[in-house]
Amino acid sequence: MSTHYFRFNLRGNEERRRSPVLERLLARAEPFHAVTEWRADAFQKIAPREIPMPGIAAAALYAEHGAVPGASVFIATPVHYAAEMTTVRMAAEGILSLHESEALSLAADFNRVWRGSGIRLMPGRKAELFCVVDEALDAATRDPEDVLGERIEAYLPAGNDARRLRLLMSEIEMWLFAHEVNRARTPAPAVTGLWLWGGGPVLRSLPPLTGWTAGNDVFFRAFGAGGVAGEHSGASGVAGIGAQPGSEGWSDAEQRWLSGSGVAVIGAQPGSEGWSDAEQRWLARSAAAWRSGRLERLDLSAGSRCFSVTARGSWRFWRRSRPWWEYFE
Repeated sequence: MSTHYFRFNLRGNEERRRSPVLERLLARAEPFHAVTEWRADAFQKIAPREIPMPGIAAAALYAEHGAVPGASVFIATPVHYAAEMTTVRMAAEGILSLHESEALSLAADFNRVWRGSGIRLMPGRKAELFCVVDEALDAATRDPEDVLGERIEAYLPAGNDARRLRLLMSEIEMWLFAHEVNRARTPAPAVTGLWLWGGGPVLRSLPPLTGWTAGNDVFFRAFGAGGVAGEHSGASGVAGIGAQPGSEGWSDAEQRWLSGSGVAVIGAQPGSEGWSDAEQRWLARSAAAWRSGRLERLDLSAGSRCFSVTARGSWRFWRRSRPWWEYFE
């Protein structure tokens, strides 16, 4: 069964605005099912049943650098903490973006300070940072998106090797205090920590997939066309799809896209300025394919909920659309 899985962002600084395409689909959807690990939920739609999901950081690292020496890897996301009287909270806008020069500088200095420890930082092409460890570490970690605006205690690493990761994160906080990169970032928020997450064994190859991926998610981007991932993953790229179907119907590239399952990660909040293009390029066209019977299922995922639109949805034409955010509250 062909499924298009859409993941979008509930958070935004702008006033909430309606999204007619999304709301019409939600009105026809089945009751939601809860998702605790949305990437695992989406991965099942585009991978053969016998293929286990690789670590988030491991897939992203392989896409950037190929096979690298080491045993474990974590994404090291730059974050800004807000210290309170008795606790530490991640700021509501606490996930920070680095310039390439900042990522290179932090990686070089980290590797100087931690030289000989069996731990190193590697920068990615999009100024992301990867923490590679020579030993295998067993720890459950949380996506920093889940921690925004929250006290960090309940979200810190857990598991057999959690103590080591927590200690490393604390040492990184001290290292970053008054770091020259932060002095140069003024007045932008300082990088007060590196949030280690998405860990797993370093990969020697990416698993083959049967579907396509789109968007800029750190994990699913690894399986897109181009780069190391495009050469080895077997995923179907979508870069060749035009903005609109041709006057005589869908093009050959679009037919291949519609006939296969895929995952599209839209970073913008529905209705926001950044949403419109993605909605028309991906969601509206998938909705048209579903209405015409070319696509069997649409999954609409945000926060901890996922709504599925199947053939039964066509019976629910009488349902009125309501604001999209009411479905996720």
